[in-house]
Amino acid sequence: MIRIERVRAIMTAPEGIDLVIVKVETSVDGLVGHGCATFTQRPSAVADVVDRYLAPLLAGRDCSRIEDLWRLMTANSYWRGGPVLNNAIGGVDMALWDIAGKRADMPLYRMLGGACRDRVDLYRHADGSTIPAVVERARELVRAGHRYVRCQFGGYGSAGAMTRSADAESSTDSPPIAPGPAAPDDDRVTINPARYMALTVEMLQEVRRALGPEVELLHDIHERVPVGELSRFARKLDEVGLFFLEDPVPPDQSGWLRAIRAASVTPIALGELFTTPEQWLPIIQERLIDFIRVHLSDIGGITPARKLAAICEAYGVRTAWHGPGDCSPFGHAANVHLDFAVPNFGIQEMYEPRPVMRDVFPGMLEATEGAVLPPDGPGLGVDFVEEEARKYPPKLEPPKWTRTRLPDGTLIWP
Repeated sequence: MIRIERVRAIMTAPEGIDLVIVKVETSVDGLVGHGCATFTQRPSAVADVVDRYLAPLLAGRDCSRIEDLWRLMTANSYWRGGPVLNNAIGGVDMALWDIAGKRADMPLYRMLGGACRDRVDLYRHADGSTIPAVVERARELVRAGHRYVRCQFGGYGSAGAMTRSADAESSTDSPPIAPGPAAPDDDRVTINPARYMALTVEMLQEVRRALGPEVELLHDIHERVPVGELSRFARKLDEVGLFFLEDPVPPDQSGWLRAIRAASVTPIALGELFTTPEQWLPIIQERLIDFIRVHLSDIGGITPARKLAAICEAYGVRTAWHGPGDCSPFGHAANVHLDFAVPNFGIQEMYEPRPVMRDVFPGMLEATEGAVLPPDGPGLGVDFVEEEARKYPPKLEPPKWTRTRLPDGTLIWP
């Protein structure tokens, strides 16, 4: 029996985004596993759970009993769920699967049943402060071989619809929206939902005209629209022919999906903020979404994600795991191994890393003409150089974009 000798969390920020990496060391010299436990909004809380609670709980246990260890970690706190606990558990879970693949000397997706496809198609983000800028960025991605492009006008809202109280942002043809009442944080973001919806429809129509019908377009609302307005907004986007419209509602307002479904034929992707089965089971069973968009470490790792994918398969829902910059290369690798192994894969988000990431994470996955080919390294197939990681300490700053407010000062509730 190979035992767990040591478990620890390592925080690093090579690109300025706080990442949490879990390292599991075993009783076999050199046999280690890594996983992603990144909850970039509260990284030190996750690291503390790993180091203070999970490490002593797991020490000396059989590293091959992944399912049992996942259940032990989950039940041990008595109160279950939430992004802090789930990310800590998810990081350990990925590391244990990484170890299992290394022991078998095969890529993880082969251990999960083998490849269901020859490649995993990716989408990347086309963003810009003006509509022409978004169109040009989308063209660049298509020229690089991408067939799926997510289009965002000014980040999490849109230029002309969003302003900062200290540094107003607007498109060249739109006056800035007056910020709301003074707030303790003087750099908060204000969004005008009506302006955002109008500009987004215009932007997506322009991108569609520029790129034609062959390129699949996506858009993420990030729960920035009042739920009662969503049906009308989605209906206006029907003529654009989106591949999917992402995160229209927050987790506690999923009942509004029925109204959106009745009003629009635009496919819906949801789940970035999900942490428990109670949030995704009803909407999957009612077929109110087309794509599941969970962040793997946020739900507890590969072990629960395999089960979630199987449930989705039974109801015709496809996977589209969350894969932004606040997902480490180990998290991206876990996404892709599952993408190859599950029959109901839909699409994979994967951001474009900076060169510095390759120094910290040798072997990280690379995109080739808008897709990832089957990894051939054992386990997750990604390495980690701690000495390099230490050069980039975490910032541990509370995020600003989650302070977004309406023009009257009301806080957006994602």
